[in-house]
Amino acid sequence: MKLKRRRERPNLPRTVTQLVAEDGSRVYVVGTAHFSDDSKRDVVKTIREVQPDVVVVELCQYRVSMLKMDERTLLREAKEVSLEKLQQAVRQNGLMSGLMQMLLLKVSAHITEQLGMAPGGEFREAFKEASKVPFCKFHLGDRPIPVTFKRAIAALSFWQKVKLAWGLCFLSDPISKDDVERCKQKDLLEQMMAEMIGEFPDLHRTIVSERDVYLTYMLRQAARRLELPRASDAEPRKCVPSVVVGVVGMGHVPGIEKNWSTDLNIQEIMTVPPPSISGRVSRVAVKAAFFGLLGYSLYWMGRRTMNLVLSLPAAQFCLQRVSEARPGR
Repeated sequence: MKLKRRRERPNLPRTVTQLVAEDGSRVYVVGTAHFSDDSKRDVVKTIREVQPDVVVVELCQYRVSMLKMDERTLLREAKEVSLEKLQQAVRQNGLMSGLMQMLLLKVSAHITEQLGMAPGGEFREAFKEASKVPFCKFHLGDRPIPVTFKRAIAALSFWQKVKLAWGLCFLSDPISKDDVERCKQKDLLEQMMAEMIGEFPDLHRTIVSERDVYLTYMLRQAARRLELPRASDAEPRKCVPSVVVGVVGMGHVPGIEKNWSTDLNIQEIMTVPPPSISGRVSRVAVKAAFFGLLGYSLYWMGRRTMNLVLSLPAAQFCLQRVSEARPGR
């Protein structure tokens, strides 16, 4: 029944790239803008047209919770960058990686506030549509986010970290829905990525290029021939090529196409390098700055409190009585 429902020549959105595995399995990669209603519709239409065996999304186990949250809850969560989230990020990723994650969350919160949209809508649509397709599996295809952040931080020099953090802290440019939809055009996206490469090439390698490799590997793992059910053990086994739908950000599509036919080794991009001297120095500097600010804040608050207490009439009266009671006066 599922095979009959598939279209031999599906009518697909222009954001879909078709790839074919060596065994004939087909992969339809939907390139999306993460804050886009059109991307949601593209994902729904693609899954309904091709009736996939597997749907792979650009998420890891650390971000899977967004699939089951409602839009209102996600919108509220995305806008709030709290101390609790900071502590969780630091515990999960370490000090520097945790701080960098919070800065990127601040960027996401800025976009969320500007557009009034929660991120990851296309992934939630993919999850819902996959559940409607008979025997369709749902896979998480992205590299774990702690590995990505730790490798990204390790790749940057101390001054690059400072420059990046400064730029993220003071991001406040208004963003319109038209700006987001324009990201679905490959020429604009390539221009944006070229600007990023020029400033932080190592950051682009760890956050984009390495994840391109990982996503390609996971899509290829999903695109394997499937054995059809048999009426009896005596019936010969029959395998058919599988159909896979991948839902990824448009920026990853060129890299997936480039890596599709190459030999991939993901062991190297899954290792976390030991902290460099500059990394250790920066961690000590951040801790020293934090405790220094904390100590100064406590001193300032204590001094203000003491001055306030001493200015009270009761305190003035007590001081006067003590002064009068001193011997020799």
